[in-house]
Amino acid sequence: MSTVEEPQTSTSSSACKEMSFAERQAERMKRLRSLHTARNEARSHNHQEVVAEEARNKLPPNYEAKRRQAEWLLEDQKKREEAAKQGKEYDRVKLLNISAVEAERLERKKKKKNPDQGFSTYEQATVRQYNRLVKNMPTTDMEQYEKQKQKYGDAFYGGPNVIIHGMHEDRKEAVDKMVNDLEGQIAKRAKYSRRRIHNDDADIDYINERNAKFNKKLERFYGEHTAEIKQNLERGTAI
Repeated sequence: MSTVEEPQTSTSSSACKEMSFAERQAERMKRLRSLHTARNEARSHNHQEVVAEEARNKLPPNYEAKRRQAEWLLEDQKKREEAAKQGKEYDRVKLLNISAVEAERLERKKKKKNPDQGFSTYEQATVRQYNRLVKNMPTTDMEQYEKQKQKYGDAFYGGPNVIIHGMHEDRKEAVDKMVNDLEGQIAKRAKYSRRRIHNDDADIDYINERNAKFNKKLERFYGEHTAEIKQNLERGTAI
């Protein structure tokens, strides 16, 4: 009896050992496949991040600020249209939803946006005039721009060794626009100017009214630095 039962016991124990080995092997393969999948996912995710970072680096430095500003403008325009449909004044409705401190800050910001500081230097006056003229220019016709670029080639940008005289022909519309703009500037300047009360006792150091205004500007900003030189010239003691 004992000799018959003994081989059965050894057979069952070996079967248990074989099953446990097979289970362990399956568990290892399962973990290996899981690690392989995780590695592929990490590799794909890293590649996407690299592509996204490269795209961000190619964008302008102020892209995010411009994007937020564009989104705010679209939202503000949408609310303005909704207020117009309801017959409400949007600026007043908007002020009802902000605090007095915020409203005061916005008002100060609006005043500082384009302050008119008057005459300081001729360089700054020229820059302000240039920015004002550029702002009023119409949008560029890119199709016409590309046609001219292909037509003139290197002469389009006018390098130091390129003769461009006689190649470009001004369009009548452009000439008329420039004339109208200049006439508008002259009319605005004449409207802005106002005659001051003439002082008969003041020294005559000008040849016409425009020269008098120019001399007053010089005196206002540089008079304290040139007062001694002017006195020496008047006394005849200047070196």
